Amino acid sequence: MARFWQPTRRDVLRHTAVGVTGASVSGWLGALAAGAPKGPAPSRSVILLWLTGGPSTIDMWDLKPGHANGGPFKEIGTAVSGVRISEHLPKLAKWTKDMAIVRSMSTKEGDHGRASFLLRTGYTPQASIQFPALGSLVATEIGREGADLPNFVSIASNRSGVLGGGFLGPHHAPLLVGEGATGPSGLTVPDLHGPGGVTTDARAARVGLLEGLDKAFVSDRGGPVATSIRAASARAVRLMRPEAAAAFRLDDEPEATRDAYGRGLFGQGCLLARRLVERGVPFVEVSLDGWDTHQDNFERVRLLSGQVDAAYSSLLADLKDRGRLGSTLVVCQGEFGRTPKINGNAGRDHWPQSWAVALAGGAVKGGQVLGRTNDAGTDVTDRPVTVPDLIATVVKSVGIDPTKQNMSNVGRPIRIADPSAKPIKELL
Repeated sequence: MARFWQPTRRDVLRHTAVGVTGASVSGWLGALAAGAPKGPAPSRSVILLWLTGGPSTIDMWDLKPGHANGGPFKEIGTAVSGVRISEHLPKLAKWTKDMAIVRSMSTKEGDHGRASFLLRTGYTPQASIQFPALGSLVATEIGREGADLPNFVSIASNRSGVLGGGFLGPHHAPLLVGEGATGPSGLTVPDLHGPGGVTTDARAARVGLLEGLDKAFVSDRGGPVATSIRAASARAVRLMRPEAAAAFRLDDEPEATRDAYGRGLFGQGCLLARRLVERGVPFVEVSLDGWDTHQDNFERVRLLSGQVDAAYSSLLADLKDRGRLGSTLVVCQGEFGRTPKINGNAGRDHWPQSWAVALAGGAVKGGQVLGRTNDAGTDVTDRPVTVPDLIATVVKSVGIDPTKQNMSNVGRPIRIADPSAKPIKELL
């Protein structure tokens, strides 16, 4: 069963416009999708590498060697003179000419849930407003209506951190691939093939019957859940076209390519993201869990950095080789950073006051570091960047006006980026 974002009962009450699980889907539905409208692939895409739990960016992008807060990691030089990053990111060090590192992110949200919501929507949670995810906003603006593949795909996500279409509607919620998976074998869309012993005509007739029942039910009963189910079913039908289903076949990739990305869930998820954007998906999110390093921070960050280094660098190389790097923005971030001060368990705690984000490709001017923190890493001392600024920069980089408004569920227009947002001019 293709998994689209599914609300709990509480989610339905609080976020009634998000998508739910699609109906069971099979390859034999391709005939019904053959007439789906076609259009050119979006000229730009976004891949969000989401480091769940708050990565220790002081140990990745903004090290403090020689200070008590610095920890044991060493800096290494990069392809850009004067720019130095962690010794555990040696492959990415070669790509800094295509990267921009923002070392001056600062927020006030140190709770995982609230901070994740802020970074994924650009707004703090408000009980009455059903804010859509950034991916849903991008999908709405540059996605193709009726495309075979969903316009927003979330890979290897933790359900608690996934946001849907909000007031934009359930058809802009993400397709969940590998939700809760523990390894790359979980990066599949189930039920791509129909049951045996049923003819193509019979299968098509069954789907036609289902569509008729769904239409009648929505007409008579209505409601957000019924609408969500119908939207998910329609997307599932389109997804089953052979050309669309082929996007998820990682076995089609050369073994050397799969090895380069890393054979873990995150590495193969990044490879899947590349396959999706080159087929016209405008927003793909790939999650890497494990960054909530209150204990044993340095060993865990070393291991996690190795996964990021292999996958992120291979993704950039692959996109460049295929002529897509200039049109694909890759953002690597979490919901906040970690405390500069090392705690008694050799860990770092939550720290939203000063942290870093790395961007590469797309319309971003690479080869630069923006902003600065003090020697202790505790405060931003130059060019502070807010979350609305970052959101505005991301959407503008793919040709979306951050000041555009969408009508919300409370009957008032909401801007794509908060009115306080200022796109980061140095990056664009």
